[in-house]
Amino acid sequence: MENPSREEIGRILKRSKRIAVIGLSDNPARTSYSVSQAMQASGYDIIPVNPTIESALGVKAVSSLKDIEGPVDIVNVFRRSEFLPDIAREFDEIDSPVFWSQLGVMNEEAYSFLKEKGYTVIMDRCIKVEHALTR
Repeated sequence: MENPSREEIGRILKRSKRIAVIGLSDNPARTSYSVSQAMQASGYDIIPVNPTIESALGVKAVSSLKDIEGPVDIVNVFRRSEFLPDIAREFDEIDSPVFWSQLGVMNEEAYSFLKEKGYTVIMDRCIKVEHALTR
């Protein structure tokens, strides 16, 4: 697995506006919440994707990626690595160019599937950290 260069990640973040966050929690103590809150504060439109919550960060949650209307610039995943192949297949059915899994989350099967289809894939990187480093 090879991520894009830091420069390319910076370009992706600069041109992106809508981030769907799979596994976003409504609990402020969770990493997904604090990372998404920071990205929202930086001007990104955050879409919570979690069937177990009503809303997070003041935004109504959707149950799955397919429930999102319109294109999404980045899908950011806060789920365990073993869930990535199923999430990758669902991602392939929506309008989004970038699949991003958070620090510690990676899966070779999902990576290969997405790269073969021509998507940009970033794994095992924190979007908040990358955003801070590429400003």
